[in-house]
Amino acid sequence: MEFRDKQAIYLQIAEYISEQILLNRWPAGERLPSVRDLAAELAVNPNTIMRTIDFLNQKEIITNKRGIGNFITDDAESRIKAFRRDQFMEAELPQLFRNMYLLGIDLQEIGKRYTAFVESNFNHANHEKNENQ
Repeated sequence: MEFRDKQAIYLQIAEYISEQILLNRWPAGERLPSVRDLAAELAVNPNTIMRTIDFLNQKEIITNKRGIGNFITDDAESRIKAFRRDQFMEAELPQLFRNMYLLGIDLQEIGKRYTAFVESNFNHANHEKNENQ
């Protein structure tokens, strides 16, 4: 995993885990890989994974079953979407609007590009997700 400089690594790992849940690669109720396995897979210190686990526990995205492991909560998907939606609306959208205004980009152009992006990147993932349900 390639980490960005401007965000804490544990938050980037939380985003990675959240994406796995949203893409239904790790469905609700499923056990997460162990701290040691995740640390090895992502090439980070196990303490960083523990910090990620604590963060996701606080957000009630995962829950710990003592002695068994960490599991994805039944409502993890809706919690992730609500949290990330709030983050996007407060932090990223104002900057996007500013850039659109400064560059003279209208919503119609954004809409076309968004549609093309979704069709080329996520139609296959949504098809897989629907087949698994």
